[in-house]
Amino acid sequence: MRYRTLGRTGVRVSSLALGAMNFGALGRTTQDDADRIVGAALDAGINLVDTADVYSRGQSEEVIGKAIAGRRDDVVLATKAALPMGDEQNHQGASRRWLAKALDDSLRRLGTDHIDLYQIHRWDPLTDDEETLAALTDFRRAGKIRYFGTSTFPAYRLVQSQWAAREHRLGRYVTEQPSYSILQRGAEAEILPLAQEYGLGVLAWSPLASGWLSGAVREGREITTNRSAFMPGRFDVSVPENRAKMTAVEQLAAIADEAGLTMIQLALGFVTAHPAVTCALIGPRTMEHLESQLAAADTVLSAEVLDAVDAVVAPGVDLAAHEKHPTAAPAITDPALRRRAS
Repeated sequence: MRYRTLGRTGVRVSSLALGAMNFGALGRTTQDDADRIVGAALDAGINLVDTADVYSRGQSEEVIGKAIAGRRDDVVLATKAALPMGDEQNHQGASRRWLAKALDDSLRRLGTDHIDLYQIHRWDPLTDDEETLAALTDFRRAGKIRYFGTSTFPAYRLVQSQWAAREHRLGRYVTEQPSYSILQRGAEAEILPLAQEYGLGVLAWSPLASGWLSGAVREGREITTNRSAFMPGRFDVSVPENRAKMTAVEQLAAIADEAGLTMIQLALGFVTAHPAVTCALIGPRTMEHLESQLAAADTVLSAEVLDAVDAVVAPGVDLAAHEKHPTAAPAITDPALRRRAS
């Protein structure tokens, strides 16, 4: 396992990190299964575990809390808040009011007195940067969190938040968690260069592109992955974007074969090759998944292989941009903000 410094924090983390979205009802991974997966991941050298309050409505955090009991000091523990945790209007977002409750709830579920990395799961356009940063700074001073970061923020909001932290003399975000894979390379255009500019650690999620790069999705085969069962539209190869992904997958499979790599090694090796990326978040649902992904822990792709990947999917290109969570400015996504009232 390789280790890298998480931004400018001085904290060393593994180049592969364990994502826990599948733990609980969503991925149907039981506590016993999670205990084995987490134990094996830690034994293999993974030391960063990432979850979120919204994953199976808190179940993932509960499962992780039990799985790391007795090894808490060996784990860089990360979780997130801001996405809706119910129908009540204020049980979401990045206000001090909600984050104070969300943090205490996460600490209880995780069975710990502090979280190493507390992340705002999505940008909240209704809440001022100063409000959120002031709350997070106070949580850090109180010892409830060590650092704080973001997930899937638009590039311009990351810049704005850095300015706000300096302007109001508050703590700043030290990490960003973007979607990044061979099939979704949009982060290379702004997010990853920006992370390098501001010294942000980068935790890349979905490096296997929701299973498209796992080796289980190939031309002429029935697609039976867990993700395809509840997101069928993303795997319907009659959709032009999905057809483009399938074409790319077949070309990438040939590159992997020629290089003596599995598709997983190619996919994870590609993500961790970018100098801005600190770690790739893997999300195994079974021990078999974990073992196949751990095989990529020491994968280093040659320049020739990376050039071949660039020829299949050009740098900065998202093959299915519509699948990405909205990161555009509101003026792009809300027509009312582009039209003068009559």
